[in-house]
Amino acid sequence: MKLYFAPRTRSTRPRWLLEELGVPYELVRVDLANGAHKHPDYLQHVHPLGVVPALEDGGQPVMESTAHLLHLADRFPEKGLAPAPGSPERAEYYQWISFAVTTLEPRVEAYFEHTQGLPEGQRVPALADRAVQRFTDAARVLEARLGGREFLVGSRFSAADVLMASLLAWAGMLGLTKDFAGLQAYTKHHLARPAAKRARADSPE
Repeated sequence: MKLYFAPRTRSTRPRWLLEELGVPYELVRVDLANGAHKHPDYLQHVHPLGVVPALEDGGQPVMESTAHLLHLADRFPEKGLAPAPGSPERAEYYQWISFAVTTLEPRVEAYFEHTQGLPEGQRVPALADRAVQRFTDAARVLEARLGGREFLVGSRFSAADVLMASLLAWAGMLGLTKDFAGLQAYTKHHLARPAAKRARADSPE
């Protein structure tokens, strides 16, 4: 198992899950500042878009951090980081993972781009405002779902919590969760896990 990684990117997500699993893996640090991710060898053999993360499992390359989480949780079913296939909890697991990446994350990314990610001349304040509103609508649904629950799905920690807590940590850094005490508490609780601390050792609080 080999994870191509750079701090403060989505590659923290599969690293966190690998730490939770406690399985051997090689961490390959990719120097983004020096353009290592755009090297022809990286583009040809690791990730054709020249981004992180990328995962190799038995020589098979896998793209997309969410795919990494799904694959790894299923690869080691004995670790209990995904509900059993066919169970009601499995349907909820798919639902909330999809909610994270299709409903929440695009709003967080749009807000980031139009407040600090893009050159100032390319930022559109109206798009940032729209992203805040759409994130807020979705965050209300998520906070109601959590309702003081410790875990997103069922009664135990899963890969869905890795994804959601990681995403909410980013949203929190941007100030998007400031009015959602439940989401803040959920995120803080899971980021305090030893595996999360190891995975995020290079990242700011």
